[in-house]
Amino acid sequence: MNLLLKSTTALALSLGVLTGPAFAGMDEAKEFLDTEIGDLSSLSRADQEKEMQWFVDAAKPFAGMEIKVVSETITTHEYESKVLAPAFSAITGIKITHDLIGEGDVVEKLQTQMQSGENIYDAYINDSDLIGTHWRYQQARNLTDWMSGEGKDVTNPGLDVADFIGTSFTTGPDGKLYQLPDQQFANLYWFRYDWFTDPKIKAEFKKKYGYELGVPVNWSAYEDIAEFFTGKTIDGQEVYGNMDYGKKDPSLGWRFTDAWMSMAGMGDKGEPNGLPVDEWGIRVNDKSQPTGSCVDRGGATNSPAAVYAIEKYTQWLDKYAPPAAAGMTFSEAGPIPAQGAVAQQMFWYTAFTADMVGDGAKAVLNDDGTPRWRMAPSPHGAYWEDGMKVGYQDAGSWTLMESTPVDRAKAAWLYAQFVVSKTVDVKKSHVGLTFIRESTIQDKSFTERAPKLGGLVEFYRSPARVRWSPTGTNVPDYPKLAQLWWQNIGDASSGAKTAQEALDSLCQQQERVLERLERAGVQGDLGPKLNKKEDPEVWLSRPGAPKPKLANEKPEPITVDYDTLVASWQK
Repeated sequence: MNLLLKSTTALALSLGVLTGPAFAGMDEAKEFLDTEIGDLSSLSRADQEKEMQWFVDAAKPFAGMEIKVVSETITTHEYESKVLAPAFSAITGIKITHDLIGEGDVVEKLQTQMQSGENIYDAYINDSDLIGTHWRYQQARNLTDWMSGEGKDVTNPGLDVADFIGTSFTTGPDGKLYQLPDQQFANLYWFRYDWFTDPKIKAEFKKKYGYELGVPVNWSAYEDIAEFFTGKTIDGQEVYGNMDYGKKDPSLGWRFTDAWMSMAGMGDKGEPNGLPVDEWGIRVNDKSQPTGSCVDRGGATNSPAAVYAIEKYTQWLDKYAPPAAAGMTFSEAGPIPAQGAVAQQMFWYTAFTADMVGDGAKAVLNDDGTPRWRMAPSPHGAYWEDGMKVGYQDAGSWTLMESTPVDRAKAAWLYAQFVVSKTVDVKKSHVGLTFIRESTIQDKSFTERAPKLGGLVEFYRSPARVRWSPTGTNVPDYPKLAQLWWQNIGDASSGAKTAQEALDSLCQQQERVLERLERAGVQGDLGPKLNKKEDPEVWLSRPGAPKPKLANEKPEPITVDYDTLVASWQK
């Protein structure tokens, strides 16, 4: 964060945002390029200036407007709010207020704007998990048509949509782009490479478990490794074999809808998302209409595989994680591995990479700044089969609501394009490490920095990258359904209910929302059409999800050597 604060102050002073005139066009743009961007851009200086000139000219009709946008609070968006928004205001004369709030609050504001029609924000950066919602309700501007029609005069000719790596996540089944990626991160496995390669530790593990210590391929191996490390003393401190979080909070919902259930093997085969049953356990028919969530309607939210997923989570949280983890939220738990007492974390967001390489991460860094940790694909559960979704990847994306007046939407769209522009994106990615452009991933500056990022660059340059994906289009109303998850899973994580009881309640509540949407008809032919209830055994006996309970939920553990794994990505 020191880099961010230094950039903020220096840039604000040089552009006169704090001390002088608010707008001077290309003079301000050149100062911004000199002060903030330098060599960290995929464009030449001449092309940077050409792109900035386009923004100056396109913004003239909107100079003096005050525009409000919102995003969740992560390092990437802090940089946008504190550095890029003041720069854009100085360069264009459009005053941007970029609010930072919790992700749950972003969804709540968006939902309120959808329900009321009131223009709360002129643009939102919200998760691509909402693609099913935006496609069905048609309350978000279809950007494909916007860029060629009403918004053509404010669409950057150098935007290069094809350069964005996450647009498949923000495109509806109709082939239209509804959101433009701004930041992107995957959920991977994180581990202490130095401990896993220590000859003494490796020999001790092999003697106890009979196989090599390495990156776990399945949950059986993860569980053994968690047990092995928990309670050991390494480098003078007691360590833990697992890290997670369990507070009854909106972020607990993401913990499970972000592909934990598909990693366990709850859903059907299919990439980027299982079909007809996805990682939320929601079944759709051949018209993409949701038909059920509970097993008795063909869903899988309360199936044996889902119960297994929740039970493993609660067992590992209780037995192998630091005691404080059960009371933590997503944001509180994220930086904990950087403190040096955690051996591995199966469900770790790469958005926390910045926390793992900063001043607060010295416990997990070598003296030369290279990491003692690495990231790798997360292991899969006992119900998982080849061809299923392997993990979660989100693209926090710019969304323009239809309820936003056209002139305000145009001004906000200019800012959105500025913060994802080729001029800016390499520098922004060095601060936040949340890649959205292929040109940025391949930039020589990241080739140079890769050894200090623990496998992040190798992952994003690998063909494996595309197999991680956000929530798909089976979910018809993300804001309404997402809030049910944390409330019910919280009952299981606290011990108030068994996993089965919590999931029975969850699937029934999801179906009540689907029933209301079906009755209201607000999503037309794309909305839910629930199946009739049947004996659960009818569905469990059929191929695919929902799947019957396995006789053995701990198959033979499998691990792989990390360096061999990374070499396979580079072929």
